[in-house]
Amino acid sequence: MSNSIASGVAYADPEFTTCYVSQEFGYTSAAQTAVTQATSKSTGVTANTSAGRITMNNAALAGATAVSFVLTNSIISTNDAMIVNIGSNTTGSLAGAYTVYVSYLAAGSALITLRNLTAATSYSEAVVINYVIIHGAS
Repeated sequence: MSNSIASGVAYADPEFTTCYVSQEFGYTSAAQTAVTQATSKSTGVTANTSAGRITMNNAALAGATAVSFVLTNSIISTNDAMIVNIGSNTTGSLAGAYTVYVSYLAAGSALITLRNLTAATSYSEAVVINYVIIHGAS
């Protein structure tokens, strides 16, 4: 394969149902991107890579409130799975003030939801979300 790089030893069974690696396993920097929301926390973003970082707009998010936005991504298929997590130490909040999850996945897009878990505290932070797509069989 012209774009493969040896990065340790990988072992797989004959049907490739299990893979074991002896070093880091993941996407190269060429398969990652960083995008920023333009106008609000509900503004959609486009990132056509398998992994990346989304910097959300710093608009206020009230306590016990959720906001969703669409990630447009041409390589997402309905056979894929997506992992998201908070990737930054937010400035004004306590650790664990937010949760993030994928509400749905469709061909070419995903709906990502951020929820402020505090009871009444509003935060105005540019939360950074890391994402990675695990590509399933087509």
